[in-house]
Amino acid sequence: MKNLISSLFILLLSFSVFAQNQGKVINLNGSWDFEQTAQAFPPAEFTRKCPVPGLIHMAEPRIESYDKLFKKPEQTVSEEASDYRELEYEPRYSWYRKNIHVPAELEGTEAMLSILKSKYVTQVYVNGMDVGQSVSCYTPIDLKVTQALKFGKENEILIRVGERIWLPAWAAGSTDKEKANYIPGIWDDVYLSFSGKQKVLKKLVLPSVKDKKVTVKLQVRNFYPQQVMYGDPMQDKVKAEITIKERKSGKEIATGIIEGETTRDNETQLVTEIPIEKFNLWSPENPFLYEAEIKLFDGDNLSDIATTRFGMRDFERRGKFFYLNGEKYYLRGSNITLHRFFEDPDCQALPWDREWVKKMLIDDPKAIDWNAMRICVGIAPDFWYDLADEYGIVFQNEWLYWQNHGWDEQIRTEFTDWVWTDGNHPSIVIWDAINENWNDYIGNTLIPELQQLDPTRIWDAGYMQENELAGVDPMDEPHLYRAGWHLIQQENPYEYLKENPYRLGKMDDWEPGHLKYLEASATQLVNEYGWNWLWRDGRPAKLTKNMYDSLLGEDATPEERREMQAYWLSCETEWIRAERTMAGVLSFCHLTNNYGYTGDWYINHIKDLEPGISLKWFKHAFAPANIFIDLADQRYFPNGFYQPGERLVFNLVGINDLNKKAGGKITVKLIDGDGTIISENSQRIEIKSFGRENIPYSISLPEKAGGYLILSEFNEENSTERLKSRRYIRIGNDKNMAFPEITP
Repeated sequence: MKNLISSLFILLLSFSVFAQNQGKVINLNGSWDFEQTAQAFPPAEFTRKCPVPGLIHMAEPRIESYDKLFKKPEQTVSEEASDYRELEYEPRYSWYRKNIHVPAELEGTEAMLSILKSKYVTQVYVNGMDVGQSVSCYTPIDLKVTQALKFGKENEILIRVGERIWLPAWAAGSTDKEKANYIPGIWDDVYLSFSGKQKVLKKLVLPSVKDKKVTVKLQVRNFYPQQVMYGDPMQDKVKAEITIKERKSGKEIATGIIEGETTRDNETQLVTEIPIEKFNLWSPENPFLYEAEIKLFDGDNLSDIATTRFGMRDFERRGKFFYLNGEKYYLRGSNITLHRFFEDPDCQALPWDREWVKKMLIDDPKAIDWNAMRICVGIAPDFWYDLADEYGIVFQNEWLYWQNHGWDEQIRTEFTDWVWTDGNHPSIVIWDAINENWNDYIGNTLIPELQQLDPTRIWDAGYMQENELAGVDPMDEPHLYRAGWHLIQQENPYEYLKENPYRLGKMDDWEPGHLKYLEASATQLVNEYGWNWLWRDGRPAKLTKNMYDSLLGEDATPEERREMQAYWLSCETEWIRAERTMAGVLSFCHLTNNYGYTGDWYINHIKDLEPGISLKWFKHAFAPANIFIDLADQRYFPNGFYQPGERLVFNLVGINDLNKKAGGKITVKLIDGDGTIISENSQRIEIKSFGRENIPYSISLPEKAGGYLILSEFNEENSTERLKSRRYIRIGNDKNMAFPEITP
């Protein structure tokens, strides 16, 4: 009897230890041994260290190709595109090695190695055993490694990554013609996780505010061996107990259960709906988060524990507008081209520095009233989305598909993994499948399939519109580049503009090629505009050198170029926002490669995130409610001049993105070239919610010829801010005029 009791006690103790290990994770981030080889065989020795997550340029000592990957040009050369096949260095295989101890008490569990993101072509060995390969560059690689691990002993994990030039044709990797180098590496978290014979591999918690529920979808990995002999089991029962809690307080608000069967040595999808009666809404203004805890039972035994964060929010389109939680919601913001920034010589480890990312991604945008960002031509590390969830900003999340793409079935695999992986983030409101391109399979086959997996978000199919899509076209992405692409083709852009005028700053001035966006029934999100990029030292970017040299002169100073850029961007932002059928305005670009084809609006060293004058003026152009001046610029663009003493009549255009009326005092000043205020008038105005008001205004111009500034200042009620708009005009036909400068 005593022996029986002892045996039962040992059995119960073993089960207790086993149960405690379900859902256990060993984080493998940190410093790894690193080396490169010319051939696909492991190095004889490792002479470097490299951080994970990161890219291979972070290895110490530096890799041999470092100086060729990161060149700082002495001068700008006007170029239109780059061909990634024209390498200036010898491609190499990169090897990562880490030795870890796996505790003995984990023996008897199933182990999975997860690499959240790695590029390009990732091969994994554990203790000399080949455990798998993947061509996915932007979605997790999950490999069963139980059979290769040594419990209670040291284990060697060896990972090989290849180069972009070797990525096979079927991979959904694509190219970006404004990138020169595709730097490989393990660029997101790596960890080992342990479970029983059944594991929560992926989970989706999809909210419905309208229906007061969440839909929980699970992918369960069954580790039991497949049927070998006739009569062997093929399936096993499984139960998931789900608890919904407030993330910060831990308060439980709902529970649910999924019961079903899973196929052995396979993945099975399980679904349930959980009603939630009372909850807080998630929005950029109130980023309230919940957590779903999932306990998975294999029969009566706890097999795995998984958690995920989510927010209760609905995002949809109605007609030509976006609605967040049932209310019209205008998007204001910019773009981040992270994968171009990766090849910036000053990039280093910044994309994995949480405080730096938070300031760049959250704090700086919110300070200028941005609520949205497009993660452009390539997605970001997972913690970027966590930050947006926690602090409140919404994303259009875009896959790297601009030029060529992969084979249909591999695209389906990677895009499906993408939705499963990122679909719990309330910050992601739009899946962006394609940039400036068309793909019939994606637009008409794959997107409808994925809408069944995740019906809570909108899909953007690039340049595909109503006549190219079999179903409804939910949204279009106008790229409103004025005085841009055509100018770089001209020997004399200024003379071209005389023949093809661009009335910068004039509201409702839409060229014929863009009228289709005003007439379309789909929601319009302008997610690119502003063809006037500068590098952070004030030099023109590759795509804008001809334009700046023509309009300002080759000897223009960095300050002169930055001033023109800020003014141009403000005028274009006002013009697009004044067209109230545009559901969102995202300028291009908030972060990119400093020495590339475009540029961002930070200055000096990017680690300091020092805002340039363009970012400071955006505070005015992107204010949710403001008054803009409806006049064409005459300082930088050849748009004529006014006669001395002329009576100038124009509109002030009030716009309001808010769900309540905006009112206050508008003051209009006329300032001469010396900075003297010639005239000043004020009046009270009111702008209805989500509306536009045209306010007629007239002014008598002075008799003295010269360069002048018309400045409006809007003081909204209960605010100390003076929100500005400005237009430069010429009185008289003198070409050499001095214009007043004001600060934002």
